[in-house]
Amino acid sequence: MRNLTFAMNVSLDGYIAAPGDDLGWGMPGDELFQWWSDRVGATGLALYGRKLWETMSSHWPTADQRPDATPARIEFARRWRDMPKVLFSSTTSTVDWNTRLFTGDAVTEITRIKAGDGGPMDIGGATLAAAAMRAGLIDEYVIVTHPVLVGGGTPFFTALDNWVNLNLVENRTFPGGVVLARYGTRR
Repeated sequence: MRNLTFAMNVSLDGYIAAPGDDLGWGMPGDELFQWWSDRVGATGLALYGRKLWETMSSHWPTADQRPDATPARIEFARRWRDMPKVLFSSTTSTVDWNTRLFTGDAVTEITRIKAGDGGPMDIGGATLAAAAMRAGLIDEYVIVTHPVLVGGGTPFFTALDNWVNLNLVENRTFPGGVVLARYGTRR
């Protein structure tokens, strides 16, 4: 069975995007950016909701070709393009960059993929992750908390019908007061 992780940058008040889908508050420093890049490099499959897919696919496929591209950004862009991805969307019609489009029931498909062979999986996008969270499919939560209060927006966690008990697996501090906490789901 494959491991499924929900990992995102989060404001101190619990949001993955500020009002208006603003992500500008969560720009990682070099050390955190390298951590995210290494994570993408180790991911066997990434599961995306439409909004996060649109954000990532509007930038990373060509980010390595920009005149101001740093070696770290070039590496991340290559890793992102090469990483196998599934986009869960009923409104998108075409995908690229090693991505498969799925338009059916997300929970059923994620359950099917998890039961198969392969490396670790990441899930991103608030709506998609919320569905997997409510279905009990997430094995690990990685919360990268930035020292900012955004006051509203898209929350990291969804309302749940039952408690989810977790174990702290790792914690780490990055420059700028960013704190990573990784929790495993107790089953």
